[in-house]
Amino acid sequence: MIITFLGTGTSQGVPVIACECRVCKSRDPLDKRLRTSVHIATGSCSMVIDAGPDFRQQMLRENITRLDAVLITHQHRDHVAGLDDVRSYNFTQHMPMPVYGNKEVMEYLKCEFHYAFENDYPGVPQLDLREIKGDPLNISGIQVLPVEVKHHRMSVFGFRIRDFTYITDANFIPPGSLKKISGTRTLVINALRKEPHISHFNLSQALEVIEDLKPERAYLTHISHQMGLHRDVERELPAHVHLAYDGLKIEV
Repeated sequence: MIITFLGTGTSQGVPVIACECRVCKSRDPLDKRLRTSVHIATGSCSMVIDAGPDFRQQMLRENITRLDAVLITHQHRDHVAGLDDVRSYNFTQHMPMPVYGNKEVMEYLKCEFHYAFENDYPGVPQLDLREIKGDPLNISGIQVLPVEVKHHRMSVFGFRIRDFTYITDANFIPPGSLKKISGTRTLVINALRKEPHISHFNLSQALEVIEDLKPERAYLTHISHQMGLHRDVERELPAHVHLAYDGLKIEV
């Protein structure tokens, strides 16, 4: 299974428009971050977790020519705004795109992309909305376990696939969800910055979760320009923990 980090930045991305900080002005490509998303590829399945505003650019950059499903963690725009561009896959694959999310995500998509559900104009995206209720999903023969976490007061889904777990936009993992991801060998978790935040793990909190779960390796994502330069922060991390970066591919 190959995991590709399509984007590792926050809702504003990095660099941030009009920001003059040293991270936003950095020439290091590792400091350039599109909105957070990952692509998961196996022999039988191609799926993405989240489709934010940079979805089109990310699909083109990685030359992803087939897509079997889109998993949505939650309904914030930096995780769903690019869904209109699944139209290309509708056309080439001759089928609606399965889109998975909780009830709130389904309701939001019906409102935000109302034009996709209100008429039969051939140019609209074809979205096959499939509500997640907590049970394991079977996507092209791959079992995906939804894992509920909290993004301040909002319920957000992380996902476990085999020994790989992906959690973004969270600041609390309930005990039952920790049990579901126990034994994870490769963990991806959000770490917004070093300072505390109301709805995201900061760096020290993310490292605490990693210490509790003890994966063989961990990658930090949803990183803001406030975290610091990639090269500097990477030196501060334990040997088995890394800052993810756009375009990074890992095999699990």
